This record gives sequence, C-alpha cells and structure tokens, in this order.
Amino acid sequence: MRLRLIHIILLLGLSHIVGWAITFDEMVGTMTPQSLPLINIESDADSTSHEYFVDGRITIVQYGGDTITHYCLIRRRGKTALFLPKKSYSIKLVDEEGEKVDDNLVGLRTDNTWILDAMGIDMLRMRNRVLFDIWNEYSHTMWDTKFNNRNGTVGTMVEVFINNEYNGIYCLSDKVNRQLLNLRKARVNDDGSVTVKGLLYKGKSSGLSNALLDYVEDRTDTLKWNTIELQYPDEYPSLQTWQPLMDLIDFNGKSELEYFKEHYNEWYYVDNLVDYWTLIIAFGLDDMPYKNTFLSTPDINFEHRYMITPWDLDACLGRGCDGKEIYVSASLFRLNAYAPYNRLIPYNIDGFKNSIAQRWLQLVENQLSPSNLEQHINAIAQRYKESGAWAREYDRWKDTNIAITENIDEEIEYVMNWYQNNMYQISRQIERWLDGYVEEDVVNASTITAIYNYLLGNDTVYNEKLDLDSNGTINSHDVTIAYDYLLGN
Repeated sequence: MRLRLIHIILLLGLSHIVGWAITFDEMVGTMTPQSLPLINIESDADSTSHEYFVDGRITIVQYGGDTITHYCLIRRRGKTALFLPKKSYSIKLVDEEGEKVDDNLVGLRTDNTWILDAMGIDMLRMRNRVLFDIWNEYSHTMWDTKFNNRNGTVGTMVEVFINNEYNGIYCLSDKVNRQLLNLRKARVNDDGSVTVKGLLYKGKSSGLSNALLDYVEDRTDTLKWNTIELQYPDEYPSLQTWQPLMDLIDFNGKSELEYFKEHYNEWYYVDNLVDYWTLIIAFGLDDMPYKNTFLSTPDINFEHRYMITPWDLDACLGRGCDGKEIYVSASLFRLNAYAPYNRLIPYNIDGFKNSIAQRWLQLVENQLSPSNLEQHINAIAQRYKESGAWAREYDRWKDTNIAITENIDEEIEYVMNWYQNNMYQISRQIERWLDGYVEEDVVNASTITAIYNYLLGNDTVYNEKLDLDSNGTINSHDVTIAYDYLLGN
C-alpha cells in the first residue's frame, strides 16, 4: 500500500516537477478530476501554414471519459498569432478518405470545424473565452436557431501537445458559422445557377470599408472584397454574394439623413446594435469594429437586416491587441465613426442614446457587473491552479516573447481594477443619455422634457432638481421658469 501511495505521489508530482517537458502519454497517466482535457496533435508542424490545411490526427482525453481520435486537417490561424512561437490552429475533422466528419467534442456541440486558440497575447489566458461567455448570457440571435439562439462561441480550456510534446494552455471552441446562426443554404438550380440565401461576412482588416461607410471597386469573384471576407456561401464568391453588402454600405454612406431615419431599422436589429455597443464599451475592446466582426442575414431573398456577431475578444480589459497596457477607460463615442452609430448616436434617432443607457443600467447590475466578471475569471483561474496547468504554461513560455506571468492573481487584480474603474466612469457619463436627464445646477431643454414626463406620469420618481421654484411641487410654473431661463428672461 505504501509503495502504491509513493507511486501515485510521484506520478502526480511529475507534471509539476518536470513541467512542460512531460509527454502526452505521461500526462494522460497522471490525470485527476482537476485535470483539464488533454489534446495531442500529430502533424508535420513545420509544414503547417496559414494558407493551407495539412493532414494530421487529433486525440482528446478527458478524465473519466472516452478517448476520442480523429483524422483531421490542420492549419495555423490568426494574424498577430502567426508571429508568435505559440501558434493557434484551425481543425477540420475528417475520415480516412478525407471526407468531412462531425463530432461533439468535450460536450460543446456537434460540428466539423474547431479552433484551438493559443491566447498568446493574453496575460490571463482567458479574456476571449470569458467575454464570449458573458456575451452569451445577455445577447442572442435575432431569429431562432438550434443552439438556444446563441450568438457567440462556446469553449473550454485544454492542454495541448504537438507530436506528444507539451505546448501549453489552449481554448478549444466552436466557430461562428452557418450552422450556429441557422443561415439558409444556397440552392443550386436545375440549370446550374445558384440562388444565394443566407449570408455571412467577416471583417478581416482595417481599411475604407471597415466603417461600413464606403468602399473601392474590387473583384467580386474572390472570397475577400475590400477588407471583408465571405464566410458563407464561400463556394460561390460572385457579384450575387457581394452586392448585398455593397447595398448596405451604400445605404449607410450615401442616403440622406431623413431617409436613413425612416429606413435604418430595415437594415439593422436595434437591440443587437445596443448589445454590441455595450460589449465594446464595457470591456474596452481595442481591435473592433468592424474588424473581427461578423455580419449575417438568414435569407437575403426575404429581408436584408443584418445581425452583428463579435469575434476575437482578446484585446480588452486594459490591454490592447499587442498585449500592452491601455489603462484609460473606454469612451462613449468609441463607435461614432462607424455606421450606423455615426448617425444613431449624434442625432439620437428614435431615442437611441436612451436605449443604450437603459440597457447599460440594466446590465451593469447583472451580466456586466464586476462581481459577475470576477466570478467567471476566478472559476477558470482556479482550474488552472488546481490542475497545475498554469505552472506548466509558465515554464513552457517564460523565456519567450509570449505574454505570461508566474502569478496569475497579479493579472486578475489588474483586470478587475481596470474594469471597476471603467464601469464607474462610463456609468457616470451614460446617465446623461437618459431621456429627461437633468444635470445638477443646469437648466436646459432636457429640464423641460423631464418636467413634462413627470407631469404626464412617464417618470414617477420625484426629482428635486425639477422643482425650479422650490415650492415643494412640480407643475406648469416650473416649465415657465425653464422657458424664461432659456430665453434669457
């Protein structure tokens, strides 16, 4: 019994003592209930490129679960990540003949394509995952799907080996694609022509079309047009697939203001616009919009309203896309250079600023509260610590240009300080966007609106700032005083 106990202790200690030098097979033999799922990729790593998929095989092991092995196609993914020694990967599951295979990996969802995100610029190794989890809590697709109207990815933290050698902590996640968003398939007609239905675009880089306000003439027979990539239907790049996006940009950039006011909600879902705004401003996302953003419509033959889905949420929470500190808080005007916010916010069309403010005040007490963020972060950090994964990650990458800290709690403290300050600053400012807001010791047009709302019963909260004659009641006399003040009387 004593020898068996010593053997177990030695095995469990191996992953900490040897660190990242432990092999996949050794690691599988030391798994405990606290272990992250383990993945081994067998492939010619030197031949893995960003442009082309190469053959490989993937093995996934969970503690107490079955071992899953698939042939796969693999390539490197990302942009900044390509220049880091710790690579991110796109995986496609296939059979022995190279045909597509769908599988439900680690209980996420059944699909063919998967992402292994290296999170190389993220000192916390979870920013993208945490933000998507919170986004999924409060924002959903504008139409029904088979995945509970989810408008973002799901994923889980794993430890990855390349050809049996340790490569660190990764996030295994699904992709934003046609299946997730329930976009209708393109139809091939009897005469060989194609009828395009669902559309999915993705912003790839900065440029003229990035603000959805203008574009340059470009080829339409390729997957990339201006700064945007056609994600679906990617088999049929053509004028038919790109013209709807041109129409959207033309509406944004060329329509007269009055026409825009009357028709913008035929092109966008207002609730989705509001939620996207809150995500970017709350977490200080640095690398958006509309780069790292999807635009989709379920069937262009029925309507052309587009839904926004975020992507690559790692440049946030006080750090930029290079991983460096950005300690300043976000700005309420961060999106004002991008359509349709460039008109909705400055002209406050249909009370859009009030809609944002109301949504913000609701979310800041719930999904966007500092306590909810901290709970999400601590849950993953605890798994990193208990499994020994963080110690192995640090040992593996501490002598490289990969962002890493030995003590994850230091980065958590930095993130929470930034977030609490950001939420305080934004919440103070956003009150001014509420209908009827009256600034302390200032009389303006909003004062009159607030008094009218009070008298009409639209605002039942007594506000002493509206009692301009200080007689203890709010009535038409206070309106008269406000008018006289504004007229200089």
